[in-house]
Amino acid sequence: MRTDDLISRLSAGLTPVRRVAPPLLAALGWLAMATAVVALGVAVSGFRHDIEQRLMLMHEQVNLAAALLTGTAAAIAAFHLALPDRSDRWALLPLPFAAFWVSGLGWGCIQEFVDQGFPALGTSFGCMRFIIGFGIPLTLGMLWMTRHAAPLRPGPVAALAGLAAAAIASVGLSLVHHLDAAAMVLIWHGGSVALVTFLAKRWGARAMRAMGPS
Repeated sequence: MRTDDLISRLSAGLTPVRRVAPPLLAALGWLAMATAVVALGVAVSGFRHDIEQRLMLMHEQVNLAAALLTGTAAAIAAFHLALPDRSDRWALLPLPFAAFWVSGLGWGCIQEFVDQGFPALGTSFGCMRFIIGFGIPLTLGMLWMTRHAAPLRPGPVAALAGLAAAAIASVGLSLVHHLDAAAMVLIWHGGSVALVTFLAKRWGARAMRAMGPS
């Protein structure tokens, strides 16, 4: 058998493989979708009554920017790690922003403790419902977009997807929900973000495999 005939037989019936979008472009697409979904939730819920005053405060601006940068960096890192030729060090990309975000909330707690003493902490399951309610579907959306990574790095990709989704949802929550104490913001925002990230890390690989290859 001639080589040309062998190649023709082996290639017969093969379907072309769809090229994966560049990580930055894919991340921007997901971020646009996530922003639109969370913005719709904000529009339905309505802005918090003191939104104008809060957005004029420097620490509020910094915390919102840090949360947004955390989500953006986590999304970019997730799409990079979904490719086999990218370094595992991409997983470190959102860590400085996340640390800055958490430290900003922690500094707010210290300031409140100095000024007012230890605050009385209440419950705010509305915060958790908002972040989880938007975070999990947005995480699943990114897992579907990165499902080709199931045999490669499903755990890190899924965890970063959860972090990105929850951080973006937290930005939206800050625009609609008022919490009296920075400690409550740290506990309920941070706790909900951590929970979504954990759930994504725990079951994300299974979800990616169930979605099938891209």
